[in-house]
Amino acid sequence: MLLSILIAGMFISGVAGYLGSLMLPKRMALVAGPLGHLALPGIALALIYNFDVSLGAFPFVILGMLGIWLLELKTKLPIEALTAIVFAFGVALAFLFLPMEKAEEALIGDITKIDFPNALLTSFVCIAVFFIVRRIYPKMVLISISEDLAKSEGMDVKKYNLVYLLSVAIMVALGVKVVGGLLTAALVAIPAATSRNLSKNLAQYSFLSGFLGMVNFMLALLLFEITKLPIGPLIIIVASSIFIISSTLRI
Repeated sequence: MLLSILIAGMFISGVAGYLGSLMLPKRMALVAGPLGHLALPGIALALIYNFDVSLGAFPFVILGMLGIWLLELKTKLPIEALTAIVFAFGVALAFLFLPMEKAEEALIGDITKIDFPNALLTSFVCIAVFFIVRRIYPKMVLISISEDLAKSEGMDVKKYNLVYLLSVAIMVALGVKVVGGLLTAALVAIPAATSRNLSKNLAQYSFLSGFLGMVNFMLALLLFEITKLPIGPLIIIVASSIFIISSTLRI
């Protein structure tokens, strides 16, 4: 069981951190949070009918991200405003039918229940997302600097944004295994924020974001083995502590 937890957790946390290195410059780090909350209805269904929480989360998160993308195109509202609406809708819908005895697992996750086949499948999906994001990374950096400049270079900005947003949605759906629907934004944002404090160039920044994601998980898993406290909150506490240390080193 420990091997399954380690494989799934490292891949999810590492790729989430790498993805966060793109979300931070685009000021989208908090988008993962509302999407995690939108996943709550799917998580609730998975817990009620006893199937994988990521499988339950996927349709809700994907549809939510597509909805945000379409609404952004149609309304021109800031993505932060649209995700706030998604956040409220997801939480309200989930608590209509989420049993209270299942609430803790839905909110903070429980990766200790993952089996080996599921861990392997999760790792393959994470690897696929990583290579997709790596391929579009330079283009997304340019888009985050200036969409007009990207368009002048002949880029299909809408297409790249959609691919990027779907990648975020997939990692959020996988992230609920680790930290539940409540803490997904931190899984993405904190490693990238720490990496920004420590890195000197873009290559270091993206690599270190993913590496720190994996380090955070491994340290949290060690603490879990010692304390038996929930691993989801431990990951965020470890990540936040490393961020604070990195901030003091930067001063």
